[in-house]
Amino acid sequence: MRRSRWLFYLPFLALLCMLPLAGMDHSHSVLAKEKRPAVKPGIEVLLDDPGVVSGKKVGLITNPTGITSDLIHDVDALLEKGIDLVAVYGPEHGIRGTEEAGSVPGSYEDPKTGLPFYNLYGKKPEEIAPLFDQVDVVLFDIQDVGSRFYTYISTMAYAMEAAALRDKPFVVLDRPNPIGGEKVEGPVLEPDYKSFVGIFPIPVRHGMTVGELAALFNEQFLEQEIGKKADLHVIKMKGWKRDMWFEETGLPWVLPSPNMPTVDTAAVYPGTCLFEGTNLSEGRGTTRPFELLGAPYIKGWELAERMNRLQLPGVVFREAYFSPTFSKYSGKNVGGVQVYVTDRNEYDPIRTALSLIAEVKALYPAEFAWRSDNWIDKLMGTDSVRKAIDSGRQVDEIVADWQEPLDQFKKMREKYYLYH
Repeated sequence: MRRSRWLFYLPFLALLCMLPLAGMDHSHSVLAKEKRPAVKPGIEVLLDDPGVVSGKKVGLITNPTGITSDLIHDVDALLEKGIDLVAVYGPEHGIRGTEEAGSVPGSYEDPKTGLPFYNLYGKKPEEIAPLFDQVDVVLFDIQDVGSRFYTYISTMAYAMEAAALRDKPFVVLDRPNPIGGEKVEGPVLEPDYKSFVGIFPIPVRHGMTVGELAALFNEQFLEQEIGKKADLHVIKMKGWKRDMWFEETGLPWVLPSPNMPTVDTAAVYPGTCLFEGTNLSEGRGTTRPFELLGAPYIKGWELAERMNRLQLPGVVFREAYFSPTFSKYSGKNVGGVQVYVTDRNEYDPIRTALSLIAEVKALYPAEFAWRSDNWIDKLMGTDSVRKAIDSGRQVDEIVADWQEPLDQFKKMREKYYLYH
């Protein structure tokens, strides 16, 4: 009898399960159509008005970050729009974003679309130029992270040169600078230290979008390099403001590279990437790359105490221990600190990183070492910082040394602002 009574209520219970739960809020879903992001990226602006590519054979430089706000990849969005996409090109880490830093991804036919996928990483402009012979116009759509040594802007610069050499229009589909467009920090690259982690004389933290950088590169440097400018077009975003952090754009975050998992990573990266130039781990091979820092010879509590005593703005330090699964000290126990940013707007990533390096050098003078190839000089764009730390100069004095050229850059970049 009890069982039959229970069966009687089953249809009503099923109906209740089909009703929406009271108070359930779906408005934060990335894909929710009723709440669009505050910022419309360049790819969506182009799709609304594809005139610049209509009737032309198109080449696209991109990686996994080339997406619409609904997570549709540029390749699919362009093809669905009927645009004649004939070739796709990838930067460091590859079009699919699977390669670790420094690995050279291959070229292949995409199994999904049948399009040729070409690797640009490791190629100079004169090597890239022939790859553009099959297209009428080149698009660039990659999410940058706001640091000079993040190589996607170097790929953009080389591709702009290659397009100019072949008289192909170059179109940048603009995206946000995820760490904002106001703060500019670090030394300006000196010409003797030009490399793929710094092609043109800009500071470590440039505070510009890729579209703004492309315009600056084109007007200030390209003619000196190859005797001509690119036929550059920038498709501006809608809604982006210089004081925005990425979370404020409403756009989905896709890892720009395997060791850039979050916006928090991008916030510390202009500083802690400098640890690549030392014998300290920069946290590659952990789940918090560039936030976990250390070496087997470091006692975490000693370093954390020294760093917290400095009372650097917008940041605190926790003693931390980790065992990287790859890269420096793979499989070994590493002591050090985790960087906790408490106020992004107060935090100075480069001053903080140099303070960390100086404290480690002071605590462990026999164990600390620069990388033997002086990679730190390429990352900083100068050898003066390494020499100043070795001579025992105070970090605030070192930071003061680069202020004059930095102020000159700040003034110059304003001419290329696309947003305010």
